[in-house]
Amino acid sequence: MGAVTKGRNVTNGLAVWCVCCTFANRMKKGQNESIRIRVISCCFAVLALAAFKPFGLDAWQWQAYVHLVMMGLLGFVACVLTDGIMKYVVRMPRSDEHGVSYIIRRNLWFQLINTPFVALFVCLYRHFVMSDLVPANRLSWSNFLETLVIFAFCSFTIGLYWRFKFRSRFLAAELEETRLLNQQLQQLQHQAEQRAITAEALRAAEPTAQQQPSEDVHPATDIVLTGTTSETVTLRVPDLLYIEAVGNYVKVFHLEEGQVKTDMIRATSKQMEEDLRPYPMIVRCHRAFLVNLQQVEQIISKAGTMQLFIKHCNDYLPVSRSHTTGIKQAIQGI
Repeated sequence: MGAVTKGRNVTNGLAVWCVCCTFANRMKKGQNESIRIRVISCCFAVLALAAFKPFGLDAWQWQAYVHLVMMGLLGFVACVLTDGIMKYVVRMPRSDEHGVSYIIRRNLWFQLINTPFVALFVCLYRHFVMSDLVPANRLSWSNFLETLVIFAFCSFTIGLYWRFKFRSRFLAAELEETRLLNQQLQQLQHQAEQRAITAEALRAAEPTAQQQPSEDVHPATDIVLTGTTSETVTLRVPDLLYIEAVGNYVKVFHLEEGQVKTDMIRATSKQMEEDLRPYPMIVRCHRAFLVNLQQVEQIISKAGTMQLFIKHCNDYLPVSRSHTTGIKQAIQGI
């Protein structure tokens, strides 16, 4: 028994060691790549400054190259500081595992935070180091705005470069994210179908089961959607495809005897959302659309946008950026 226990401990220890080594290698690789990106970006900014010679750099001779190098170092320091703010304050660490939308959103936040920092550091450098020969470099609001505009342009240009540079990585991450979402969606739909079959079997086998339903069985699926007038729509929740807001009305797309049927009632999509809140499979994907995830055949993602391909009617519903996270959480959390 002692030998067996010792062997298991050795195996577990080796497994833990392998996991730790893999994690350390990924962290080291990510840090090295991040440093490389920041260095190249600062070099691009320095080359742009050398080409246009703002801040009175043309008044200096060989010392101008020293000032350019110092500005590049200040830019790198600002990038490191911004990375720390992104990780510990904004809670958005650098990662390729959260999908394309996360990468794009993080890069935007990084530029918004980093550009004012770089402009401030360079303004202070202009004031304390470069103002002797060029008095116009003294610290002022006009100098700060001038520096901010220049580095905002540099940041935008550099951002476009890296976006083009990592386009293939973005596309690969987008495809992988979409594949996982479709896989999770299929699992979700399969679980919903199994719950529906179980509920039907319980109703058929034991009439008393309707009085005391199991916690795993979904509540009654027959619902009546009503509006501000006398029009109503009675349907089973699994048969609901989607709901579209059209002015003061909503169009309810659902199945009736296997055929797609459309009914209109005078109501708002917000009212429909409240009425259907007990059913987590029905979520909002757009300000004009509520969708039944059980009737989504495929999730299509392209260039940072997402669409839902609906079964039976073959319609494509847009997913707005503000609701993309909600759709993902609904698929992963139900």
